[in-house]
Amino acid sequence: MYRIILGRDPDHSGALHQLSLLCLARDEYDEAARLLRRRIARDPNVAGTHNDMGILLHKLGRNEEAIASYRQALAIKPDYADAHNNLGLALRDLNRHEEALRCFELAQAIEPDHVDAHVNEALVRLALGDYAAGWKEYVWRLHSASFSKGKKRPAQPLWLRQFDISGRTILLHGEQGLGDTIQFARFVPRVAALGGTVILAVQRPLTALMAGLAGVSVVRGQGDPLPPFDAFCPLPSLPLAFKTTLATIPADMPYLTVPSDRRAKWRTVLDTLGRPRIGLMWTRGGSPHDRRSLPLRLLLPLMERRDIQFVALQKELPDDEAALLQSRGVPSFLGERLADLADTAAIIAMLDLVITIDTSIAHVAGALGKPIWVLLPFAADWRWLRARSDNPWYPTARLFRQPAPGDWQGVVEQVAAALAQLRLATPGA
Repeated sequence: MYRIILGRDPDHSGALHQLSLLCLARDEYDEAARLLRRRIARDPNVAGTHNDMGILLHKLGRNEEAIASYRQALAIKPDYADAHNNLGLALRDLNRHEEALRCFELAQAIEPDHVDAHVNEALVRLALGDYAAGWKEYVWRLHSASFSKGKKRPAQPLWLRQFDISGRTILLHGEQGLGDTIQFARFVPRVAALGGTVILAVQRPLTALMAGLAGVSVVRGQGDPLPPFDAFCPLPSLPLAFKTTLATIPADMPYLTVPSDRRAKWRTVLDTLGRPRIGLMWTRGGSPHDRRSLPLRLLLPLMERRDIQFVALQKELPDDEAALLQSRGVPSFLGERLADLADTAAIIAMLDLVITIDTSIAHVAGALGKPIWVLLPFAADWRWLRARSDNPWYPTARLFRQPAPGDWQGVVEQVAAALAQLRLATPGA
């Protein structure tokens, strides 16, 4: 309908605005850019149009240009809280975290209840290692639709160690991605040690893997009926409850174990492969602009190593990549062969090293105490901190960071050099 309106009136302000927003939401970036340029040409003094152009450029990874658009919006409207927040996001993605922090603070000064600005401040503070302030600000995520996804909060009280749970039952539940649930599950034994009975509700692909977690009395898939409980806490709130600092992150590895039936299921498959065995994970799928995916072709130089048995850990692949792996003699276990992450964990347990981008696979391998090499974008997620090759959450991790935004080739070159020097022990699994 908007296109019909623009066919009659090419400069119709409302139709240009609404259609450009729809195109942005649908990832139709070329069309969105064309409409935004037309809006700016029609009226260059509308702050919202420059803000929208910044959002588009940011989605495309063109952060310097996005910054210029946001600054143009703020030159027109200095009290534009959303533009301050968005400017902070672009600066953060250039590893300019201190500047980003100031932007989020300005957005909050204009709109004290600007939820996204509070959440983004929390993530920057956590990336900087300021856990004392970061966990407190991170509570704001509970007011964000993108985190709650419309789920109802339980009627029982939220527990953050403000009352004794000895003799009571507490629900601990996953809230975000699979990796987040795995990362924060390490706190579950500490909750149980306080005397409470723990019900753990997690995403269905994690139920079998979490069944052996110390301190858990009942594991449920999210959406399944729950036994009665007296209090609840989302897993990502446990670091706040325990006043976690960089020095006090629970790092007793491994804290997850592979179910014995899954280990037996995969042993006969993995035993046919040579050693050392290295698992590979390189894409999350989805948008080609995903900062945490790299093309399989970039990893081909690694696969030239005939003294290493590589194993693909991707559950889904396009046909061309599956054929490419087959031509290189790299086994993959696609589709229903990997029923859930307990299957993936069983495979990982019988590998000598996992090389992965920042996905749930990194968390599974880390929680199992396996050596992991994590391939990170220029501005990595908060949990990997900044400018470090190690990580306090996963002591067996070694981090490889992009030397410049988008430079996966540089990361692969670092990995190739590290592999050339690697001497892997290959004990029986």
